[in-house]
Amino acid sequence: MSELTLEQAQNLLLARTEKIEETEEILLWEGVGRTLAGDIFAQHDQPPFPRSPLDGYAARSRDIKGASKKRPVALMVIDEVDAGHVGSRKVEEGTAVRIMTGAPIPEGADCVIRQEDTDYGQEQVEIYEEAGPYENYCFAGEDYKAGSKILGKGTRLGAIELGTLASLGSERVRVFRRVRAAVLTTGDELALPGEELKPGKIYDSNLYTLVIRLTALGVEVVRKGRTGDSPEEAAAWIREAVREADMILTTGGVSVGKKDIMHDALKRLVCERIFWKIAIKPGMPTLCAQAEGKLLICLSGNPFGAAANLELLVRPVLAKMTGRKELELTRLPAVAESEFPKRSGVTRYVRAFYEDGRVKIPEGSNASGILSSMCGCNCLMEIPAGTQALKKGDKVWIVLL
Repeated sequence: MSELTLEQAQNLLLARTEKIEETEEILLWEGVGRTLAGDIFAQHDQPPFPRSPLDGYAARSRDIKGASKKRPVALMVIDEVDAGHVGSRKVEEGTAVRIMTGAPIPEGADCVIRQEDTDYGQEQVEIYEEAGPYENYCFAGEDYKAGSKILGKGTRLGAIELGTLASLGSERVRVFRRVRAAVLTTGDELALPGEELKPGKIYDSNLYTLVIRLTALGVEVVRKGRTGDSPEEAAAWIREAVREADMILTTGGVSVGKKDIMHDALKRLVCERIFWKIAIKPGMPTLCAQAEGKLLICLSGNPFGAAANLELLVRPVLAKMTGRKELELTRLPAVAESEFPKRSGVTRYVRAFYEDGRVKIPEGSNASGILSSMCGCNCLMEIPAGTQALKKGDKVWIVLL
């Protein structure tokens, strides 16, 4: 099978991707980053009663017309109302009610005078500023009315949205369930952080990079693990993973060497091979299949290759599965502030930092086996196939991370 362009590979995966329609009900505390599964309508007015926006005195505006420091108006204080309580007295001619922020405005009053514009009187208060009808007066339903649509299906929930749901009296919310993923790293050379690093071994960064990035993208990683260079072990692990995950990601074993086991592992599974090899660097030998209806995306074992192709291949799939537009790849034009002397026979993606229309390659190695020089980067710079060398000032495209 000939090498595909990145766009062709993406389209092949997207053609086999379905949006997740299953929902679940969760506590508001658990809702950050989740996607609302249906429209939300208000069951009551908010606020449910007229209320005061400040500390002061509730009165009738016609009783204090023309009030000033030189000609104060005196009113009898007949009651005091604090937030969370309801007053027992009606404001009538010549009277006022001491009122606190958030308290219900008593019947008969149509304005609130700031306490700073009074003498703070307890039994009788002098008013030094007039207030017009409904001045400093929050109407019932000022935020929203009963029956009004508050949030729409597909809304991404953050602190404000969840706080608004709390104001409705909701304790729980129905959301689309998260994408479930499984991540497997392969290789006899791998040791997990915390284990003794024996001769010939390296620590497994891919498992951490992929699992943590998927989690940041809102994915529920239901299974994660590591096997050696054994196609039997890898196939057995994947066979278990497809029972609980929507997609399975693996790293390592996708090229043509003696230890590239994923080709053999796929033969041991009930699966359909979608493609092998994409005309890009890094990650050219990416292998993809569908096992029991679940996407199996086998990435390069090189740390930068695995990280870059999670963005380029997996994110578009996640965008379609969740309906979240922000997961789609964002490409922007930029001007290169760095040189890249290597010839690019295929489209190459280089770690970089983008700001204000300009993009810079960090110092250090850009080899696909190097991860540390990606620290602080916020994009992948795209160098088209056939480019001899990138020079400062050249126009390029970038993919935001």
